[in-house]
Amino acid sequence: MDNIAGTKSSLTWAVHLSVALLVALWLFPTVGLLVSSFRTADQIATSGWWKSMFPAVQNLTLRTAAPSDQVQEGTLYVLQGNLFEVDGNPRPEATISVWGTSSRNIDAYEAGQTADMGEDGRLTVQENGQYRLEGDTEFTDRRGERVFVTAETPPEFTWRNYQNVLFDPTNREGMTKAFFNTLTVTIPATIIPILVAAFAAYALAWMDFPGRALLIAAVVGLLVVPLQLALIPLLRLHNELGIGKGYLGAWMAHTGFGLPLAIYLLRNYMVGLPKDIIENARVDGASEFQIFVKIILPLSFPALASFAIFQFLWTWNDLLVALVFLIDSTGETTVMTKQIVELLGTRGGNWEILATSAFVSIAVPLMVFFVMQKYLVRGLLAGSVK
Repeated sequence: MDNIAGTKSSLTWAVHLSVALLVALWLFPTVGLLVSSFRTADQIATSGWWKSMFPAVQNLTLRTAAPSDQVQEGTLYVLQGNLFEVDGNPRPEATISVWGTSSRNIDAYEAGQTADMGEDGRLTVQENGQYRLEGDTEFTDRRGERVFVTAETPPEFTWRNYQNVLFDPTNREGMTKAFFNTLTVTIPATIIPILVAAFAAYALAWMDFPGRALLIAAVVGLLVVPLQLALIPLLRLHNELGIGKGYLGAWMAHTGFGLPLAIYLLRNYMVGLPKDIIENARVDGASEFQIFVKIILPLSFPALASFAIFQFLWTWNDLLVALVFLIDSTGETTVMTKQIVELLGTRGGNWEILATSAFVSIAVPLMVFFVMQKYLVRGLLAGSVK
């Protein structure tokens, strides 16, 4: 009786488990990237994002105040303050367990003990980061003394990473321009193929003309043409036309590579629309353009939206086409994917900058997907069965 139509399969639990596993595989990296984008560089280097809500033990390199802040107390010259405040990243709740004045012996002293550094003075460091450096002669070093501490720091989250990435004009990691460059490439590269494919799909689905079957076969054949195979010939053609180093060339490249799938999906959807509606419109005197605009397009919105999602994601996350068709040494047309690659090459150790930049790049595709996800499956499957 398990195979009778309409009965519930005994393997339903396996399907649910598989779906939950796939969701987790996609969700965990995204959540990890989001959490890491709000953490400091020291925290990222010390522990994984799943430990972000717990205190962490970190080895930090801090400095005392500069000699310009010293004061004279009798015969002594004194520098005092808080190591964490001098570091520029205050951690008022951090607790120092051990510390040292040499990178080869970072646990030479416990909190509260005094280190005799000879001519450099005597340094005392407390648990909360308060220090007192005193000497018999005036401090002349341009920078403060380095102090290596092992401290337990509480969970800390900051907006500073996003400020550096998006709003700091002096920071090479600024992604604002790359963000708008990506929008400049993606929006036209999504709209143009949808418009062209919609007209072509209607013609192949409902207009009778010689060679229609051959055109449909050609569209199906173009689906298997590798992108890499056409890059060099297309770039040469664009260079001859004078559009090989700008946005127009990238728009045309994305349009050409996206059209076969768009025409195929939309044509299959339109073929499944009720034939009586179209024939009645023709009897009433409607032209082909009126039928297309007033009947076909509204009914085909799920298919149009589903392809728009895919095309937007492909163009937004594209790197290959951008590298080939947006050749610019000044960085005026650099897109986000290329900017992140440059960060990986030059600032591979700054994980907080990389995590923030990566999450900024995926934020817009996530928004587009969640807003239009209800059309995704319906648009792709419509027309596939009768």
